[in-house]
Amino acid sequence: MAAEFEDGSPAEKLFNQGYSYTYDDVIFLPHYIDFPTDAVNLSTKLSRNIPLSIPCVSSPMDTVTESYMAAAMAAVGGIGIIHSNATPSEQADMIRSVKSRRVPILSSPVFKTPDSRIVNEFEGDDVPFVFVTQSGDEKSKLLGYVAKSDWLGLKDTEIKLGEIMRTDANVSVPCHYDLGQINGKLKEEGRDFVVLEKEGGEVVDVVMKEEVERVKGYPKLGKGTVGSDGRWMVGAAIGTRGSDKERLEHLVKAGVDVIVLDSSQGNSIYQIEMIKYVKQTYPELDVIGGNVVTMSQAQNLIKAGVDGLRVGMGSGSICTTQEVCAVGRGQATAVYKVSSIATQSGIPVIADGGISFSGHIVKALVLGASTVMMGSFLAGSTEAPGAYELNEKGLRVKKYRGMGSLEAMTKGSDQRYLGDTAKLKIAQGVVGAVADKGSVLKHVPYTMQAVKQGFQDLGASSLRSAHDLLRSKTLRLEVRTAAAQVEGGVHGLASHEKKAF
Repeated sequence: MAAEFEDGSPAEKLFNQGYSYTYDDVIFLPHYIDFPTDAVNLSTKLSRNIPLSIPCVSSPMDTVTESYMAAAMAAVGGIGIIHSNATPSEQADMIRSVKSRRVPILSSPVFKTPDSRIVNEFEGDDVPFVFVTQSGDEKSKLLGYVAKSDWLGLKDTEIKLGEIMRTDANVSVPCHYDLGQINGKLKEEGRDFVVLEKEGGEVVDVVMKEEVERVKGYPKLGKGTVGSDGRWMVGAAIGTRGSDKERLEHLVKAGVDVIVLDSSQGNSIYQIEMIKYVKQTYPELDVIGGNVVTMSQAQNLIKAGVDGLRVGMGSGSICTTQEVCAVGRGQATAVYKVSSIATQSGIPVIADGGISFSGHIVKALVLGASTVMMGSFLAGSTEAPGAYELNEKGLRVKKYRGMGSLEAMTKGSDQRYLGDTAKLKIAQGVVGAVADKGSVLKHVPYTMQAVKQGFQDLGASSLRSAHDLLRSKTLRLEVRTAAAQVEGGVHGLASHEKKAF
């Protein structure tokens, strides 16, 4: 009789030994391949009623997700969650901005009234045009524009814009135009820009020819994440205070598709009451609860009526909750445990935090998550809020801060940590900087290709297939020693350059 042998351990055994494992602590053993990489299907659900083409969600942080990021995430098939560190009207305006466009391009055009005078707008190289509207901002009808070349030829630079502006109706196109239609318009008329307008003439944005050319150079965009009305889908974060009910009303009127209750510890009476309020007041609106890391936490929110669960506590690169409060859980263990209970009720799980590489995404998804929420992985990109700076080493960086940092708390995010009424503010995050990652329109598609290769090595052609293989104990794992983790990365070189794509 042949001796029995087995490789590794099933997830059920590994995660029931009392250890708190991070993604780096564990490794999957390869399985059998009988399909090509391109056959891997990463479509999934964010929540009960929100389908996604790819399992990617941008985090509701004020240095990660505003209109630009949310539009780009929708364009690549994921979704962005607009942060709540803003007034309700500002947050609602960001939602409207995403919903009103069909191209992942947001510019920063200069708007003036007809009575304005140009003093210094054209002194730099960044402003080729000044646009003239009735109110002097984008929320009114376009009257004309002044090109930098026009202004440079003037002797009297104090002249009113209304007297020298060009009036050309053909510069405007409907805001629902996609990239191909905008490109066709630019080529047809030989223009350097087009103005996106709503039906009533209100300006949505200005799209420059150079921006269209930049986006065309990235992997081809598909339909993206669109709702039944054909508009891009976008989510928003709110808190659990009474004032958030008013904020919610603003967001619903703006067309938000899903709400995320933003709390570092979601298993509270405050969140349970807010879940019930949202479901009673807006029964068609999906609400995602969290954050949670245990099965009992998850069960409480599931009973309250959530449509999705956000998992993670202290695993983010800028989060210090575990260090400050001695509370949390290793992210690999948290995702597996919560997913085990959530799947019984058909509740999708969002693995929030701890994502540094494509391999971490593979681990999160195979361990039971339906999507991954990313902060630092997307921060520093073209679409992230903020301006690029050069650090002391000459590296292009953007600010990235935790919503639990004192700097973010001064703008209102202390509510997330149930500390908005406390006299003493205790930080649970830091402020830092991340390197320029380029555009998420390139970064995310290439990352998803790497994730597909990981799924292929595991013999999983879809997220459902991966979850089934894990639950059936077909997929096996092992814990990696510190030496194994070193061996699994780049090592033994005097120098190297690491490029993902």
